[in-house]
Amino acid sequence: MLVRATQPQFGLGLRPNHYHAILESQPDLDFFEIISENYLLAGGKPMAMLDQIRADYPIVMHGVSLSIGAPAPLDDAYLTALETLIERVEPLWVSDHLCWTGAHGHNLHDLLPLPYTEDSLTHIVSKVQQVQDRLKRPLVLENPSTYFEFACNTLSEIDFIRTLQQRTGCELLLDINNVYVSSVNHGWSAWDYLQQVPVQAIRQIHLAGYTDHGDHLIDTHDHPVSAPVWALYARCVSAWQAAGKSIPTLLERDDAIPPLPDLLNELAQARAITQTAGAAADTGVVSASRQPPYAANITSSAQTQTA
Repeated sequence: MLVRATQPQFGLGLRPNHYHAILESQPDLDFFEIISENYLLAGGKPMAMLDQIRADYPIVMHGVSLSIGAPAPLDDAYLTALETLIERVEPLWVSDHLCWTGAHGHNLHDLLPLPYTEDSLTHIVSKVQQVQDRLKRPLVLENPSTYFEFACNTLSEIDFIRTLQQRTGCELLLDINNVYVSSVNHGWSAWDYLQQVPVQAIRQIHLAGYTDHGDHLIDTHDHPVSAPVWALYARCVSAWQAAGKSIPTLLERDDAIPPLPDLLNELAQARAITQTAGAAADTGVVSASRQPPYAANITSSAQTQTA
């Protein structure tokens, strides 16, 4: 067993491409994040590999199917499967997305944004409380990347998230790439948004890459982390360190997955930023550099397997 810090700092998303490389090389990582849905079956190769890897590394669970914002009741069978996986894996925490993935029995295989209204907030507060009661732990929710907004919105996304967190005690998975993607698509300031996130509630950070389509960005997780996202991360880390807060950071890649050493080298940039955050805090791009609107007629191409 490798000796690790009590508080995990840096991790990677666990992908099948890297199972054997991880077991052979024992990379210097604090934790791995699994896509919960890939391990809901009790047997098979994925679970066998996970059992070996978790003998040496803490695991966190990240789901894509909770659909917390859907109008329908929570899926009891899915929650039962999550409970079984939690009992087996003993994750440090369990997360999913602040989104909906379908309605009326149809799965749209996408992580869709919510209407940010008081009615929607009341609905989701109730469902978050149900999940937390069922799983006996705080639910960690990730901010979405968005490509359209609802005309009925009466709250900003960050105000919605702040109020949801206050009312439920849920924790937050802050995806900085998602913040940047949405800021460009809708024309608001990523840094203004990040300054309003309740730092005490952040359980984990996600870093990932996007695809630039010229007039809009799509959160595809098939590119390295961009320079603007690194700059936002550096500025956040500097502010958090000044407040005495250290937050676990995870690098995601779901398509065009490179060899494990390449991802470790990319994650090393996050390590370096945490060591030099003060000097890096005021450099780089921290808001959208293009003018809105780009999102009016855009349909997301991200699949539910892209967390």
